[in-house]
Amino acid sequence: MTQAALLASGIAEMRLNISRETQEKLLAYLALLHKWNKVYNLTAVRDPLEMVTLHLLDSLSVLPYIGSNNLLDVGSGGGLPGIVLAICKPELQVTTIDTVQKKAIFMRQVKGELDLSNLTVVHARVESYQPSDKFEAIVSRAFSDVGLFVKLTQHLITQNGQWLAMKGQVPHEELASLQEIEKYTINIKNVIPLTVAGLEAKRHLLVLEKIGYIQREIV
Repeated sequence: MTQAALLASGIAEMRLNISRETQEKLLAYLALLHKWNKVYNLTAVRDPLEMVTLHLLDSLSVLPYIGSNNLLDVGSGGGLPGIVLAICKPELQVTTIDTVQKKAIFMRQVKGELDLSNLTVVHARVESYQPSDKFEAIVSRAFSDVGLFVKLTQHLITQNGQWLAMKGQVPHEELASLQEIEKYTINIKNVIPLTVAGLEAKRHLLVLEKIGYIQREIV
């Protein structure tokens, strides 16, 4: 099976509405990732068909839950899921951030070659990043700990903004520690099972919301 056929069948199985033109752009991105990966080691996944499942389809599984106007992808690496979302949603302003310079250089190359005017690439540590505007949604599929993900990015999210943490199994212990992070109240809004075509491993999307300041009594 070709990459194009696998992507098309996966999209159909996941009941996503993605045009043929957009699918071709996704495959063009994957071709760049595969090419650069030979030199820069951007991802451990090297088989072209596995890249469709583990990179494109896995990233696309979160697409139905993106309802914001702008989004920050933290620890984006080679642009997953940020670049995939930018390709599929031209109206969405996507910012990707990574601490590794070669990964940022690659993502800027993708932006130029695929003409992604809605994509901004930042090379920085997320805890030091100070943009002019905050984000309505912050996504990551790279952070191992949900609490750390929230703590390092809480200065970047709008009031009532949402963190979207892509995980495997539901991390119950991590969620239990999220009742209070610094001075904000964090609401666990939803835990959504994700279906990724061709992937048997369990995947979940944790939707967390910053709902307000913690009220403390003055002693």
